[in-house]
Amino acid sequence: MRLKDKVTVITGAGQGMGRAMARLFAAQGAQVVALDLNLAAAQETLAGSNGQAFRVNIADSGEVNALFDSVQLQHGRVDVLVNNAGVGSVDAFSDISDETWARVIQVNLSGAFYCARAAVRVMQKTGTRGTVINVSSTAAASGDGPAHYCASKAALMGLTRSMAKELAAQGIRVNSLVPGPTNTPMMQGIPQEWSDAIIRGVPMGRMAEPEDIARAALFLASDDAGFVTGQNLAVNGGSAFF
Repeated sequence: MRLKDKVTVITGAGQGMGRAMARLFAAQGAQVVALDLNLAAAQETLAGSNGQAFRVNIADSGEVNALFDSVQLQHGRVDVLVNNAGVGSVDAFSDISDETWARVIQVNLSGAFYCARAAVRVMQKTGTRGTVINVSSTAAASGDGPAHYCASKAALMGLTRSMAKELAAQGIRVNSLVPGPTNTPMMQGIPQEWSDAIIRGVPMGRMAEPEDIARAALFLASDDAGFVTGQNLAVNGGSAFF
């Protein structure tokens, strides 16, 4: 029970990596707060566990702040935040509209910032030596992917480094989890020829499964990573090195 009684907030918990993390963390004793735009999906994630599911638009800072106020009121603290929620599209660079660019940056970067800021405020208020995990992507380094997605995920790494430096003295750890190609609904939505090409670029010869990523997230969230902060933990089958 590596996360026994840890109050853990996971965004994008209704499917894919977020669902795998929520279920693994709950099995390891965490009190999971599962956030997603799709409330029914988040509730399905937590079926059979003691967690709570909420519909929250992380791109709305007011909704985010209200959610974390509620979590503090009910649980007294926040121990772990996993900024997992993300969106993307398959637009070519010159086809990216202003609206699409803004949406991807707002969810992937601003949403992560809003959640991290709210979580850290609770940690500071309660004196909790917590941890934040920002889920980036191998695409941030490789450039394999749409420009808005790569840019947002690269920016998350910079956010992680800045937070880690500033918050280390308060006992708050911040790391980036960097998945490679992973068998999630987002990846399943791309053309088959793209998927085949991506797999050919992975030395281990397959995509990650969500559970592969969840196990790495568990390490970063647990006391096993108690002296790890400001780092990029890549889980990508050797497709890129950090």
